Amino acid sequence: MNGLKLKINLFFVISFMLCGASGFAQEGHITINQDKNISNLLALKKELNKDEDTPDRYKIQIYNGSRAGATSAQKELHSSYNDWHSKIVFDTPNFKIWAGNFRTRLEADRALKRIKKNFPNAFIFKPKKE
Repeated sequence: MNGLKLKINLFFVISFMLCGASGFAQEGHITINQDKNISNLLALKKELNKDEDTPDRYKIQIYNGSRAGATSAQKELHSSYNDWHSKIVFDTPNFKIWAGNFRTRLEADRALKRIKKNFPNAFIFKPKKE
């Protein structure tokens, strides 16, 4: 008799838990309202960025060393020369700061002449295509 009562009680507890869980389930719908030109701008941006890392472009490496030094050098670069995009590149075991995206060697040489005032070890290179 006790075994039957226990089974009935267990059945009611499990039934109650299943009904309670399904009763508190949430369902939602998300609607995104955006300007139709955003899609066009994103496509244009992707197209422009395709050429950023081509091997035909020149870059200037201004730093090679630790992560803290790379972050510091990048901040100094942006405070002095905010007209060039820079990025931190990890090449085991060092962090490097690459600046600019120059189409010609002449553009890169002009930029290097300015950058050498603050970063005397800077040099021009063409990144290898991976």
